[in-house]
Amino acid sequence: MQEELLGLPGPYGEHGAGAHPDAPPVGADAVLAGLDPEQRAVATALHGPVCVLAGAGTGKTRAITHRIAYGVRSGVYQPQQVLAVTFTARAAGEMRGRLRQLGADGVQARTFHSAALRQLQYFWPRAVGGEVPRLLERKVQLVAEAAGRSGLRVQRTELRDLTAEIEWAKVTQIVPDDYPAAVAKSSREAPRDPAEIAKVYATYEQTKRDRGVIDFEDVLLLTAAILEDRPEIADRVRAQYRHFTVDEYQDVSPLQQRLLDQWTGGGASLCVVGDASQTIYSFTGATPDYLLGFRTRHPDATVVKLVRDYRSTPQVVHLANGLLSQARGQAAQHRLELVSQREAGPEPAYREYPDEPTEAESTAHLIKDLLATGVRASEIAVLFRTNSQSEVYEQALADLGISYQLKGAERFFERPEVREAGVLLKGAARAADDPLTAGAPDLAAQVRAVLATRGFAATPPAGSGAVRERWESLAALVRLAEEFEAARLAAGERADLAAYVAELDARAAAQHAPAVEGVTLASLHAAKGLEWDAVFLVGLSEGTLPIIYAKTDEQIEEERRLLYVGVTRARRLLTLSWSLSRSPGGRASRKPTRFLDGLRPGSSGPRDTGGAGGAAGVERGAERA
Repeated sequence: MQEELLGLPGPYGEHGAGAHPDAPPVGADAVLAGLDPEQRAVATALHGPVCVLAGAGTGKTRAITHRIAYGVRSGVYQPQQVLAVTFTARAAGEMRGRLRQLGADGVQARTFHSAALRQLQYFWPRAVGGEVPRLLERKVQLVAEAAGRSGLRVQRTELRDLTAEIEWAKVTQIVPDDYPAAVAKSSREAPRDPAEIAKVYATYEQTKRDRGVIDFEDVLLLTAAILEDRPEIADRVRAQYRHFTVDEYQDVSPLQQRLLDQWTGGGASLCVVGDASQTIYSFTGATPDYLLGFRTRHPDATVVKLVRDYRSTPQVVHLANGLLSQARGQAAQHRLELVSQREAGPEPAYREYPDEPTEAESTAHLIKDLLATGVRASEIAVLFRTNSQSEVYEQALADLGISYQLKGAERFFERPEVREAGVLLKGAARAADDPLTAGAPDLAAQVRAVLATRGFAATPPAGSGAVRERWESLAALVRLAEEFEAARLAAGERADLAAYVAELDARAAAQHAPAVEGVTLASLHAAKGLEWDAVFLVGLSEGTLPIIYAKTDEQIEEERRLLYVGVTRARRLLTLSWSLSRSPGGRASRKPTRFLDGLRPGSSGPRDTGGAGGAAGVERGAERA
């Protein structure tokens, strides 16, 4: 079968049999039930090109998954001919889950890299010969080697920046020789002399060739090149996939668009979904230009705007709309005015503090008060501009005995303690009479017993840092065992250690981390795509947001969009705060972010950075005894 030739699962899906593509459609109209008029317009626009402009909280994933499911169940789409691509394994996994629930098994939902890699693995032997070069999982070590071979002394902290620069150059299709000129043209702040980076970049590429390895950017580049150079291979891919959906289209890079153009060949049905006002990854090569120019390239496109916000209260939405009303530039010209569909809630709170430690301590106490009212810790988030701001909040929460989780750090299933726990649990599951678990009354108790051999206890350790993070990871595995057992028992199924280990393996493959019952600490970038009942946006001072190295108008506008993303993460409770100095007793020289001018009570109009805050309606944080 064609899908098998491409090395992809057949029409029966990835996890067991589903509806055969030739089966008559059953209840296609039922898929449309519960959709609002705009979402329904998306779902019934089955023939591309289609452009969905979807604001924050407007149910874009719901709309596009129902569109795919309606196409499949009405018989217009064959499921094995549909490919939905997005940017994270988590988002792809969520999309697959929703499609299965809607009766659209067999549809492929993958990241760009995953879809490209499957094709590259199949076609490489035919197009190039031999096996596909080994994929380099982490390029930092090779970048460090390339820097050394280029005669540069690079600090460990610089390696991440050097690696990011190489990734940016590759996704924007800039070769080493052109890198310095490209940096100058884009007003990009290079982490060191562009000529030196170009040298490291060239050495890195040569080292890869010498070793016979490729990186993740090469996966896209090589797949696109094969499709461009071998028309017969491109024809086979286009015969396989007739319908494409691209989520988060505002984040597409030039290299990803190049691959997408080869996939569609100008003839496939294409549906793109995005919001230019949530473009916050331009430093990685993402650009909203393809979304904003979609109607120019496709004059016959169906365009649907989703503006009904089901996530946030009118008060939160009002602030979000106010932020964008002051925006400038091309993305701002296409902004969406959100309309809240929720009941009214409290007004956003604005708080000013004398220094950063007081801001963190006071925020922790506010969170403690929220927890006392019954708000779950997992429904609270503290969001900041840079990861370096996290430490003081980790300590403040730990001092009050409040559990927390760091988002955007190392992937859950790649953490050393989680990998070690997995090995131990598998060993216990294989042992018929494991003395560790023999007397445990339930699954969670068995898991606790196994983890206790590595120091896990029921109560968290004092303080913050690595020890606390390790405990939170293991505690998440215990809670997952409790939830897993409850779900299995409710379904009349047995929940033993072997089944739980299989569940962990499935989750690890899909990067579906268990929920940690703790307050989320995350950067604004890492918070994209998530939401909470209560959100604390902290450190909102000039120099931090916008960040001090944002110089051009375009860079400043991206910083504004970052704040917009942060605001729209809140469902009901939103607190925005800043401090006047970094350290206790320091000079109160900081000013609240310009983005709140004219929006926070008592402040002057937009772009006026003259006021230092503390106006009417802004609560001043007090020093704690």
